[in-house]
Amino acid sequence: MKLNTPTILTLGRIVLIPLFVLAFYLPVAWSGLAAAGLFALAAITDWLDGYLARRLGEISRFGEFLDPVADKLIVAVALIMLLQADARVLLALPVAVIIGREITVSALREWMAEIGSRASVAVSIWGKIKTAVQMTAIVVMLLGPSPLGLPESWPVYAIGLAGLYFAAALTLWSMCQYLAAAWPAMREESRNSK
Repeated sequence: MKLNTPTILTLGRIVLIPLFVLAFYLPVAWSGLAAAGLFALAAITDWLDGYLARRLGEISRFGEFLDPVADKLIVAVALIMLLQADARVLLALPVAVIIGREITVSALREWMAEIGSRASVAVSIWGKIKTAVQMTAIVVMLLGPSPLGLPESWPVYAIGLAGLYFAAALTLWSMCQYLAAAWPAMREESRNSK
């Protein structure tokens, strides 16, 4: 397997995960800013590796497999760390929805690939919008309640949390679209297995 630039960027996103965790738990005032910066860097490489793969014609099967794995890993890690730091039902609900959706859609895609219908559950525009909103919300939440010396009256964290709820709603919407697209194949498979 030859590593190309997009795949190296994707692998770099996975390498960022332990650095991101370390930054989040550093006992210093700027840990939130460092964690948010690393997560933002990961989000940028997520966009950049896809762009470069298409632009340079370097789309590979390994890259197609690794890219969503890297995304799901860093998002799940970030959400779990945020929930550990703010263990309230208010945050647990969107975290459960987002992680649950990722598991469901990944399993659905794997099953659809096994029956030769992977294309019907390819990434949609709603999935891309969901990812952008989700990444932005997580960055804002990682910054904490008063980043960069902003007054504590500025509800930065609350804005991030609202964004996470919006991302969770988009998550459910895109999951319903994937399930609807897969439904004919699921019904056909169910009939054939009787």
